[in-house]
Amino acid sequence: SEDVLSKDAGECAICLEELQQGDTIARLPCLCIYHKGQVFLRMDIKFQIFTFTGCIDEWFEVNRSCPEHPSD
Repeated sequence: SEDVLSKDAGECAICLEELQQGDTIARLPCLCIYHKGQVFLRMDIKFQIFTFTGCIDEWFEVNRSCPEHPSD
């Protein structure tokens, strides 16, 4: 389900960015939370690569399970 984070909650396991108060999140049935609908620009300086990550939305395009609980 989609929700707004009420307090900082550590790191998103998909994009590795901090989950901060006010972020739109998806809360899965296993209670794991990830950024929802936000797009982050990530840069790999070594290879000079720019990528856009949509966190859980992008994850669910190719996966149907929680990134941290794939057997659930």
